[in-house]
Amino acid sequence: MSTHPPIPTRVVLLSGPSGSGKSSFAARSGLPVLCLDDFYKEADDPTLPLVPGTSDIDWDSTDSWDAEVAVAAIVSLCEKGRTGVPVYDIATSSRVGETTLDIGRAPLFIAEGIFAADIVARCRELGVLGDALCLRGRPSTTFRRRLLRDLREGRKSVPFLLRRGWRLMRAERAIVERQVALGAHACDKAAALDRLATAATDRSTVPS
Repeated sequence: MSTHPPIPTRVVLLSGPSGSGKSSFAARSGLPVLCLDDFYKEADDPTLPLVPGTSDIDWDSTDSWDAEVAVAAIVSLCEKGRTGVPVYDIATSSRVGETTLDIGRAPLFIAEGIFAADIVARCRELGVLGDALCLRGRPSTTFRRRLLRDLREGRKSVPFLLRRGWRLMRAERAIVERQVALGAHACDKAAALDRLATAATDRSTVPS
């Protein structure tokens, strides 16, 4: 009989540029997934930031989402195995309901989104961090994948998506560098899978 105590539930924060494949990777991982995009602010929130020199809302700014509520949901999952999550409609930039995410006694789950790296320090401080990853690839590939996804899902108008897409492609390397500086480990999907396996069994510290 094993003498090891039960492994506490911990979160793997999965960041990366928009279009880097976070959602599809998380879905294929076999782990429960918390989508951090559901914690965006709504379009009528007066605190939403604008892209400098334009009238476009800057949905890539950390000021466009509610980090405190997201962290509270993560802690609830780690402590209780369930939490309430807003249902967010990106096309209308609004919360259209709420659902319950129940992960039971899963020792590990993924919280994925472009702002995941911004809460690495807070999750580490709270003792719930299993690992922090940043998926990276070629900016041109990310641009194409992001645009096709956003057009298919009708997320925003075509002009908006093109303006955002070019801006993000030019900034992609800087985005990855920032997320790494915040504590996320930059890797491809194969390396990310390896680190997930390590995090699922590790009882001590987050890999460096």
